[in-house]
Amino acid sequence: MKSDNVKLGMQQAPHRSLFNALGLTEEELSKPLVGIVCSYNEIVPGHMNLDKIAQAVKLGVAAAGGTPIMFPAIAVCDGIAMGHIGMKYSLVTRDLIADSTECMATAHQFDALVMIPNCDKNVPGLLMAAARVNVPTVFVSGGPMLAGHVKGHKTSLSSMFEAVGSYAAGTMTEEDVKDFECNACPTCGSCSGMYTANSMNCLTEALGMGLPGNGTIPAVYSERLKLAKRAGMAVMEMYRKNIRPRDIITKEAIMNALTVDMALGCSTNSMLHIPAIAHEIGFDFDIELANEVSARTPNLCHLAPAGPTYMEDLNEAGGVYAVINQLCEKGLINENCMTVTGKTIGEAVKGHVNKNPQVIRTMDNPYSTTGGLAVLKGNLAPDGSVVKRSAVVSEMMQHEGPARVFECEEDAIEAIKGGKIVAGDVVVIRYEGPKGGPGMREMLNPTSAIAGMGLGSTVALITDGRFSGASRGASIGHVSPEAAVGGPIALVQEGDIIQIDIDKCTLNLKVSDEELAKRKAEWKPREPKVTTGYLARYARMVTSGNRGAVLE
Repeated sequence: MKSDNVKLGMQQAPHRSLFNALGLTEEELSKPLVGIVCSYNEIVPGHMNLDKIAQAVKLGVAAAGGTPIMFPAIAVCDGIAMGHIGMKYSLVTRDLIADSTECMATAHQFDALVMIPNCDKNVPGLLMAAARVNVPTVFVSGGPMLAGHVKGHKTSLSSMFEAVGSYAAGTMTEEDVKDFECNACPTCGSCSGMYTANSMNCLTEALGMGLPGNGTIPAVYSERLKLAKRAGMAVMEMYRKNIRPRDIITKEAIMNALTVDMALGCSTNSMLHIPAIAHEIGFDFDIELANEVSARTPNLCHLAPAGPTYMEDLNEAGGVYAVINQLCEKGLINENCMTVTGKTIGEAVKGHVNKNPQVIRTMDNPYSTTGGLAVLKGNLAPDGSVVKRSAVVSEMMQHEGPARVFECEEDAIEAIKGGKIVAGDVVVIRYEGPKGGPGMREMLNPTSAIAGMGLGSTVALITDGRFSGASRGASIGHVSPEAAVGGPIALVQEGDIIQIDIDKCTLNLKVSDEELAKRKAEWKPREPKVTTGYLARYARMVTSGNRGAVLE
């Protein structure tokens, strides 16, 4: 056992004295030590139930012959952090989570780990740590929130943000907004649409790191506690078989996850997190792979914000494994990849059928023949940009219009809500990238304002920042290189014509090469927005969005 390094021999007598201080018995110390990485806190709705999940996991570990020992991981609620300086601290926590978990797991020589994440950066951060530490590991999330109900219709957090825009447009009363406020988020859990948290939890199943149901069983269902117990048991079986994360998270598994991402219509943020996870196993993931996979993968699900269905509906329809099973039948999944079930992914999904073709479309009746995400390139984004194609209305798949340029998110929101943005415009928000932000803020407030003002089918938004999974419309993020390093987005001027073609995967500024070269020669770097603390260190070390904003 790895933990023998801190348990056995005379040299370890001081270590054992400290285990005694913890109240551990000799019987417990004779068993494998299993770290339970619990992201419980009292500020994130998706994490307020994780103490119960952790207790269930500990029961499962103990029942299967291990000694569970819990330690924490942090988590930020993107919804609460949205639209102010707090959002600069969201993406950056992914690396804090990975680093701190690596430190804790290695310093204390755990034999195995169970990761209990739920929200946006928590899941990829712990996946990155799992690949680094490389001891047997299983993921079990806290589960998604149930959908809200407003005026007889299901709803979710994205509708809440859009209600604020509708109020600004005068199409919704303060009482209407209050109705959404009190009913959009009715339970604990990760917000109920296919936003980033649920996207990443679903992709743990596709990667092979989570048991079936991990991404979809609602947080408030008792089945979630049973899943947690099974996760504790499963990690002990993995320990006995010596199945480790790097046996599971392979290049082939990552490509499987990208395929499932396309079928589900996941958040654009997965195009930050998949490259970062790939980086941990030495796989140099080019985001243009997304277009190759998209070209052969149909989009089968339109969960909120792309459509009227929610995570609870996906769960009842058969969950992620039902989607993967359909993809397997068409030869789109590498079925030989190992999973935490102890079976290959091909073996594990057998028998998981699609119970509701209205929620999970069949392969011969997809929402589109191509996947949910697209990477756009052109002279405005030479290194790429990302759009959630499945959440774009048909009339915005091609768009050409004048640039309305803003140097930060707040200025753009003021203009949108002030009625200064009109049909046909292309809103450009820059200096919000990984370095320029710093921290690459999500732009849910401006995209929601555009939708709420009734401009969702006529106005595009382009940024070197990123979007919440709750954003919809022609919202193009991760524009690389970013403005802070002199990327072409820094050279856009008010009124320049921007041409978007999502079908052809292009994003171009209709300005001559000579004019762009002249603007580039005149461009000067800006003073950093933050010069002290963690964000300043992050800004110095972070790479661009097209590389997953990893630290170097």
